[in-house]
Amino acid sequence: MNFEEMKEELLQRMISKQLVSATISQPRQKSNEIKRIKIKPIELKGTYHIQFEYQYERVLKHENVLLEDIGQSLDKTFDQFRQVHAQFTNESIQVQLSKKNKVLWKSDRTKEKTVNLSHNRKKQYLLDDATPYPFLIRLGVQTEEGKVKKQKYDKFKQINRFIEFIDDSLDYLPKDKQIRILDFGSGKSYLTFALYHYLKIEKGLDIKVTGLDLKKEVIEECARIASDLNYTDLEFLVGDINDYNEENSVDMVVTLHACDVATDMALARAVKWGAKVILSVPCCQHELNRQLNSPALSIMTQHGLIRERFAALATDSIRAELLTLVGYETQVLEFIDIEHTPKNILLRAYYSGKKPTLEQRNRYDEFVHFLSAKPFLQNELQDYLNS
Repeated sequence: MNFEEMKEELLQRMISKQLVSATISQPRQKSNEIKRIKIKPIELKGTYHIQFEYQYERVLKHENVLLEDIGQSLDKTFDQFRQVHAQFTNESIQVQLSKKNKVLWKSDRTKEKTVNLSHNRKKQYLLDDATPYPFLIRLGVQTEEGKVKKQKYDKFKQINRFIEFIDDSLDYLPKDKQIRILDFGSGKSYLTFALYHYLKIEKGLDIKVTGLDLKKEVIEECARIASDLNYTDLEFLVGDINDYNEENSVDMVVTLHACDVATDMALARAVKWGAKVILSVPCCQHELNRQLNSPALSIMTQHGLIRERFAALATDSIRAELLTLVGYETQVLEFIDIEHTPKNILLRAYYSGKKPTLEQRNRYDEFVHFLSAKPFLQNELQDYLNS
């Protein structure tokens, strides 16, 4: 199949209204501001459209395209991207394009799916809320019949939100070797088990996952559950982030609720290991609160509560900028977190190797000087910042 034939095949399926959903990713140019495009059919004022959701670094934009114009939109899209995952009513298709548009096409027949044209459709979770999952049953989120327990529905939504972040990271993980993943501060490990299930069982990837936490009893219980579920490539170890020296190279680092500079330790380790993907949900942050000395902010910082919240936001801004300065494409995103606050922050970083501009570095230096900040993470990454 050549490039033009591939476009025609996809176009005909869309024209015949078989599309359920699709994701277009892998920009041809690193400078492309659009990171990926999600596509789905919708009905607006009684007319069938295909909605393109353009995902930029920090914003989403939508375009609703009439069916007769879809060919032109696809042409423009394939000029910019090299990968497609598309679900049609009875077929799943994956397309990979080389730099010279050589086509790798994979098609699998699937169970008949219904096209939902509702503009405000029910949230479609990557883990279905009517399907029993052994790990969710064992962790007490679902009943034996697979029904999500009422008191655990927020946890179920949190798990699905986390899996969305994992799914978005797939393009950045290696394809030619076992994927090494470390989860620092795994705790009760709802999200660790979810990560393993999604990547190993749902996606069939070759992975090795280690969950690390200081609580011996919790780790022992998690290890028992992993053994009972026959999760052979998931291990749990008692240990501290700063003392873990078992790896030379890691592909993904997850750090959840590591207190204060423990988050920075984990981020620094991730960078030094050359991690392609970093997902971090910080916890309490005290370092900057102690250092903060900016008279221009005294109207805010004279109030302890506001000072604390400002320091936390500034800390995560500094972390995100430092990751950017050492070659990561970094975003600060909202994450559902029922254990601490109704809304929380997740730092997501993908390694791109992009060198920062002098303007970016100067902007960072001015910001930390303004706050009188001496960030722990900056000190840990000094060699990378100076290279």
